[in-house]
Amino acid sequence: MREREKAYRERVKVEVDAALRDSGLRLEGERRALFEQRYLQERRRIEHSLRQEIESKRQQELPALQERLKKEFQEKPSPEIRSTTAPVGSSSPKK
Repeated sequence: MREREKAYRERVKVEVDAALRDSGLRLEGERRALFEQRYLQERRRIEHSLRQEIESKRQQELPALQERLKKEFQEKPSPEIRSTTAPVGSSSPKK
């Protein structure tokens, strides 16, 4: 888990550096830290919004999915389940 967190932080740092470079700003020290903080804050807000949007769409599509699966599995007869065990009483040796 630490490795995943470390990889995430490195990826975000690369993204922050790219955003700063793409903006054309030349920030140092406290101003750079403030830019990074605001970038991360806005990124979290965007990601939260996207997660909510995806969850909403998922909830809208689930009933149709469930109905399709219900029809698919009702239309096809289920295969017979054959017993692989021997009939009762035949497993004991005869004398």
